[in-house]
Amino acid sequence: MADDFGRTPLADAVNAGREGIVKILLRSEEINPRRLDTNGRTPLAIAAQSGQKEVVKLLMGYEGADPDKPDTWGERLLRQAAMSGEEGAAKILLGREEVNPDEPDEGGRTLLSYTALNGHIGVVGILLGCEEVNPDKPDIWNRAPLSYAALGGREEVVKILLERGEVVNPDRPDNHGRTPPSFAAWCGYVGVIKLLLEREGVMPDKPDHQGKTPLSYAAQKGQEGVVKLLLEREEVRPDKPDNSGQTPLMYATSGGYHRVVALLQPHD
Repeated sequence: MADDFGRTPLADAVNAGREGIVKILLRSEEINPRRLDTNGRTPLAIAAQSGQKEVVKLLMGYEGADPDKPDTWGERLLRQAAMSGEEGAAKILLGREEVNPDEPDEGGRTLLSYTALNGHIGVVGILLGCEEVNPDKPDIWNRAPLSYAALGGREEVVKILLERGEVVNPDRPDNHGRTPPSFAAWCGYVGVIKLLLEREGVMPDKPDHQGKTPLSYAAQKGQEGVVKLLLEREEVRPDKPDNSGQTPLMYATSGGYHRVVALLQPHD
């Protein structure tokens, strides 16, 4: 039985976290634990997304429970739990053989890339503990989890990924030639840049397909801290033009970033 909004007593109980009531309702033959609400979610999906571990266990215990069934929009339970940062629910779901922790979406992005971007450090750790998970798996844009962690400024995630050693490429270019340092420089994440520059093999002056270097991106956005850090590296050319002839100094001047302009001005 459902109301005018498609809500069933079981869905309401799960949504409210009423574990005892869920137990009682699951004993009734009239209750359909797989019934979708108007948002296309099963009670199990609601529990997973809200991190209700004990309710997830209960619902996984009934016959016919499908922990890998996508909702109306194609979202799977593990993704819903992980994207909400719900570690407990994610652990339970990963304990089932039919759940693939490294399954990419239509764009080739894995759950690790999504959680790296969002900074869900606990879920990242759980995923990296799965043998099936490739910590350097790229999507269709050739962006791996480290690129997304750098883009989101997630220092702790960057540290964990870099600890994987040679398995993770800290300087992987995407389809446009942009690397993790480029993403971090553009957004002004000084801590992330420091971590990346500590890794051997990272080229701090590596241009993308437009000829823009991390310094160019930092200067274009007025990221003073990143500019200072990059200028400390001998390999970085502060006057290096991109394919359109624009130098970091030109970008900073165009943006009106006075302090960055002063840093980039040649000094005798």
